Amino acid sequence: MEDGATPPQQLLQVSENERFRKLKDAFISKYGMPPAFYARAPGRVNLIGEHIDYSGYAVLPMALEQDILAAVTPTQTSIIQLANTNPVYLDYSVQINKIHIDTTKPLWQYYFLCGFKGIQEHFNPVSGGINCMVDGTIPASSGLSSSSALVCCAGLITVIANGKVLSKIELAEICARCERYIGTEGGGMDQSISFLAEKGMAKLIEFNPLRATNVKVPKGAVFVIANSCKEMNKAATTHFNIRVVECRIAAKVLAKAKGLEWQKPLRLGDLQQGLGVDLEMMLSTVEQVLHPEPYSREEVCQSLGISQKELCNILSQNTQDVPSFKLYQRAKHVYSEAQRVVEFKRVCDETPANALQLLGDLMNQSHLSCRDMYECSCPELDQLVDVCLRSGAVGSRLTGAGWGGCTVSMVPTNKLDSFLAKVQEIYYKADGQRAAKQTQNLFATQPGGGAAVYREV
Repeated sequence: MEDGATPPQQLLQVSENERFRKLKDAFISKYGMPPAFYARAPGRVNLIGEHIDYSGYAVLPMALEQDILAAVTPTQTSIIQLANTNPVYLDYSVQINKIHIDTTKPLWQYYFLCGFKGIQEHFNPVSGGINCMVDGTIPASSGLSSSSALVCCAGLITVIANGKVLSKIELAEICARCERYIGTEGGGMDQSISFLAEKGMAKLIEFNPLRATNVKVPKGAVFVIANSCKEMNKAATTHFNIRVVECRIAAKVLAKAKGLEWQKPLRLGDLQQGLGVDLEMMLSTVEQVLHPEPYSREEVCQSLGISQKELCNILSQNTQDVPSFKLYQRAKHVYSEAQRVVEFKRVCDETPANALQLLGDLMNQSHLSCRDMYECSCPELDQLVDVCLRSGAVGSRLTGAGWGGCTVSMVPTNKLDSFLAKVQEIYYKADGQRAAKQTQNLFATQPGGGAAVYREV
């Protein structure tokens, strides 16, 4: 399907689909009328290419079958009314001209409001209110992009409810920008795969301009998601944005050392483009220019010839007090991970006899780099990766922002049952809290389709 197309709109026999039927009943119970339409946006698992989208590099995710599904009716009230089938997430209502997103408290409704506000500002303004009931099957704070799926679902809802038209690419770009209202400075992977995914295919997502290429993973293996059960909300912590600014500063220090213009906004990917060299040469440049010891604020200022006040302008809102920056490690991860993405796609395209082993090795290298260079792992994730490899996976790595959440493992199809049994026994059953949620914490998955709109027949 063309990425320039709009998200598909499909007719559905709601009475024959249990999940839609329950959501419709909940909507009627809440609002006293049936919904006008339904919108769905999937979560994702990133197979390889972690923390490099915001540096301008391609990533290789696939959409999950797990998703955010919402039932919606447009209204003439100028009020957004939100409810959730999960009672943990409280009802919320707000006037469309009084939207306030509190970046200090990333509550569920604020992600919805990010998507609404992004579309509202694009069309300047949208006029109608909505009644909405949300149902989610993506585990929250698990690194499977539940928050971005909610932003994307809200963006799609706002477009349809107001009778507007946007392509999948336009929706992905708007939703990537507007998620920053919650304070997360991401790069656009999560929103792009949510809209551009196709059933049965992983995607190479490239940026500037945004485009997606089908990647067919070789036969003989499945991907298994395992939740470490340590939650991490990237909007609620500074870890994520610290890495973003470390990459930003590294790009400036490297650019200045190489005699390039460094004062303008610059990503590590822009730097490679400006130098016109390959990734191997960028890794050599990192070794020559940057030192492994952390850079103090004073040393960054000295390297760039700027004042402390000017440094504050480079930092994001919640990283103003960071005392030091690991520039060498972050840049080394980004350039090596970008190389692994290129190699992963090449192996998928060429399918050599040892393709699964090669892909597994790349996933393992990626995890080591995330753990040691980017420092976005945690003891639970490291333990889970180790358990997955000992249980028969050819490759295993953290996926998503990290610091908790999930691993993704490539498992030979003929070893799947024994793999699941071993991981359950070693990682989940040994811990009461983990064992309680075993079925939603460990599952094999196929590449799912992208965001869509459904109307009842």
